[in-house]
Amino acid sequence: MAEAKSNKVNMKTLAKVLNVSIATISKALRDSHDIGEETKQRVIETAKLLHYVPNPYASSLRKRSSNTIAIIIPEIADSFFSQAINGIESIVGQEKYHALIYLTHDSYEREAQMFNDLSSGRVDGVLMSVASNTKDIKHIQELQQAGVPIVFFDRVCEDIPTAKIKTDDFNSAYMATKHLLERGCKNISLVTIEGYPFILQAREGGYKKALAEYQIKHQEQNVISCSNKYNQENIAFLKEHIAKIKPDGIIATVEHLATTTYLACEELKMNIPNDVKVVCFTNQITAAILNPPLTTVLQPAYDMGRKAAELLFGHLAGKPIQLEKENITLPSKLVVRDSTRATD
Repeated sequence: MAEAKSNKVNMKTLAKVLNVSIATISKALRDSHDIGEETKQRVIETAKLLHYVPNPYASSLRKRSSNTIAIIIPEIADSFFSQAINGIESIVGQEKYHALIYLTHDSYEREAQMFNDLSSGRVDGVLMSVASNTKDIKHIQELQQAGVPIVFFDRVCEDIPTAKIKTDDFNSAYMATKHLLERGCKNISLVTIEGYPFILQAREGGYKKALAEYQIKHQEQNVISCSNKYNQENIAFLKEHIAKIKPDGIIATVEHLATTTYLACEELKMNIPNDVKVVCFTNQITAAILNPPLTTVLQPAYDMGRKAAELLFGHLAGKPIQLEKENITLPSKLVVRDSTRATD
């Protein structure tokens, strides 16, 4: 009877006894460099005590490599993600790997469904930017617990212990707001979108800090949230806000709001930059040829993608990289053009 019971001991049992994840058990038994010596010894000693016997078939599956990684992003039309993919491909091209690109279309449901696909051993690792409405992260946790390494870039999930590559959203918004204040703006609107709480909270924080430094009281009505899709409703919503608040400066926090802002101002017969000055977070190469050319917060998309890929492939190659300790912030840059030109 005792022998029959011992055969039922598996990694899930060990994880429960030791109060750690299945991934920790798996890595400890494989002598992975991601796990500390003390934890390894605890796992090994408990496995011996409970007469744990590895499943040779399961082990062979885990060792099999697909030589494929997944890149999971909300959209491809956004030039930020196009540039991030170029950065990723600059590393993938040096490795004997294929990259599968999955588009969530900014939908949690599609994202979760994709993870069911990935759990079958289809990929060796994941590079990911989460959907705007992803709150339940169980699908991400389960894939990580199955031993698939995940690296986040740009839109990260703070509750998952792994590498995160971000830009300095707080300082970027501070820099953009300060620029408008230096150009004489006193009534600045911050136009955001629904979702991305970590990113937008940081940008709103930077905006508020700059206002406080210039002793301008923050008005809640000056921060508005559009939908996360480009549509006519956003233009109408922004027109209504501009007509009511009459801002002399606008900071658009995501790429597609650049077009929305320009069209809203055009329909209201407002001149940029004479009536209102505009800054947008965007990597669009067309920013320089808009009328007027758009002042932008240029994010290091290519470098973020490249760094995320370097960490993932370094980990897959067995280098001493502890993904959960990698939290990298890259600076963005303000590119000043005529949409914020000084006026009389």
